[in-house]
Amino acid sequence: MQKGRIAEDGKIMKPGGDLVVTKAAIEPVWYLPGVAKRLGIAEDDLRYALFEQTGGMFPELVTRPDLQVFLPPIGGITVYVLGDLSAITDPNRPLAVRVHDECNGSDVFGSDICTCRPYLVHGIEACIQTAQASGAGIIVYFRKEGRALGEVTKFLVYNARKRQAGGDRADAYFTRTECVAGVQDVRFQELMPDVLHWLGITRIDRFVSMSDTKYNAITRSGIEIIERVPIPDELVPADAKVEIEAKKAAGYFSGSGSLTAAELASVQGRDLV
Repeated sequence: MQKGRIAEDGKIMKPGGDLVVTKAAIEPVWYLPGVAKRLGIAEDDLRYALFEQTGGMFPELVTRPDLQVFLPPIGGITVYVLGDLSAITDPNRPLAVRVHDECNGSDVFGSDICTCRPYLVHGIEACIQTAQASGAGIIVYFRKEGRALGEVTKFLVYNARKRQAGGDRADAYFTRTECVAGVQDVRFQELMPDVLHWLGITRIDRFVSMSDTKYNAITRSGIEIIERVPIPDELVPADAKVEIEAKKAAGYFSGSGSLTAAELASVQGRDLV
């Protein structure tokens, strides 16, 4: 508001900056025969994989095939809707969507080592603008902390990045994650679009995300995306340039291309001291 990017309208944004928002809290529920069919595998294989990967916590997965519904031990989802709810399913009205994976350090405590908080705020701004243009804006907030690796692993990666020889560098961004966790990312996006279909979405006019995996999962599920909206350069914190340039080099959408290998190696975060 202070910088003129958004304005009070008395309906979506009240005097003083309060937003009128509709919220929904969702817990994931998996219908196992349906999930197995979508993934192209046998239901028995899915059940055994879930049983094994959860450390045997749910023996009913393999002993009770008559129980077809499973409540997975994963975080929930919160949906925030701005604007007229009927605009969500109206093809003649614009819709903005930000699918955001949780980042407690940035979203809540304001850490500037990543772009999560500024990108979330940018997404909210886009939702406000779209709602004020007779459309609607949706923020979908998933509990997938640290690329679904968890916050302990995420902080171990941060520590390794800052203490490695040569400092925190964009060309070593994913390498440090692999050294600590063994993988770059364990987020599984194939079921992510379900909440969008539940809302009745068939087209997204402004998708406020640079993630290739999110974009691919949504479009493969049958939802059309008209425009992809990257985070503006001026909103990227100085220490987060390591993250954003590494992701762009790995295939994230930017609209402006990625850096060369030499340029990527020159992008460094601040020192510990």
